[in-house]
Amino acid sequence: MNFKELKQQYNASLKSMDTEEHIDLWFYRPLGFAWAVLFAKLGIKPNAVTIASIFLGVAGGILLYFGASPLIWLNYLGIFLIIWANTYDSADGQLARLTKQYSQIGRILDGVSGDFWAFAIYFALVFRELHYGDAALGDFFSHHNWIIWTLAITAGVSHAMQCAMADYYRQFHLYFLKGEGGSELDSTEKLDEQVKQSSGFKRITMFFYRNYTANQERLTPAMQRLRRELKKHFGDDMAPQHFRDDFRKLSLPLMKYTNILTFNTRTIAMFISVIIRIPWLYFVFEIVVLNSLLIYMIMRHESFCKKLTKDLQAGKYDSKQ
Repeated sequence: MNFKELKQQYNASLKSMDTEEHIDLWFYRPLGFAWAVLFAKLGIKPNAVTIASIFLGVAGGILLYFGASPLIWLNYLGIFLIIWANTYDSADGQLARLTKQYSQIGRILDGVSGDFWAFAIYFALVFRELHYGDAALGDFFSHHNWIIWTLAITAGVSHAMQCAMADYYRQFHLYFLKGEGGSELDSTEKLDEQVKQSSGFKRITMFFYRNYTANQERLTPAMQRLRRELKKHFGDDMAPQHFRDDFRKLSLPLMKYTNILTFNTRTIAMFISVIIRIPWLYFVFEIVVLNSLLIYMIMRHESFCKKLTKDLQAGKYDSKQ
């Protein structure tokens, strides 16, 4: 395979340039592509790569617990494993796109893999504070352990909401950019039918995924009204190109916020807090900085969705202007 063909394969492994983050493009996507090419040759499935990323991420998270000076090197090993896990998290999607091995279970598994990492990281940082103390507050949290637990739980809930909404907005953007085949956008209406038609473990999995999607929809009422208005005007057909162009123009500037709310920015903040031995700062960053960004992102999306809904109702997109 020559360089041109390899570059074409690499580009095909990406979701879209609209939704890719700079750090991913410079670091994680190239490494993920290299892994994906190797796994494809070895016949390894995307879901197997996702499961491997869970073990790496959880192991890395556990190693962040150690806060005593002789064991600090374990923190750096933990950081390395988390980074390695994220290269696999990139590789599973790239492998699926390269080999056309898409599955809804794969999407669900890919989504929960980060939750496993987060659980391991959050518990490790809490117990680290309780056992070792930190450079800023010493043994404060060991005497007031309810405070660190409150911070961690609030940050964890915030984390889950931030990632869910960032993913939802990204999939909505991809839907209008690349069509249904290029997006993993779902609806509770469709998922309700899939839950009814499934059984056993798949039914349980689909039930939780359905509720995950329902929570995304509850936080985006204007976006749901836009979806209903689009269905009313165009049925199951894709909206006309001039609508899609207008949507992209409004949505594209907000994609940088969806990237900030996913992996790279938060893990850089977490790595710094671990290295300077003040882990609770990461929880504060999640709660204050990233939640503020989440609220701003939701407000902006809801605002332009209301505008597009009014334009649809006014007949702007009924025919080419």
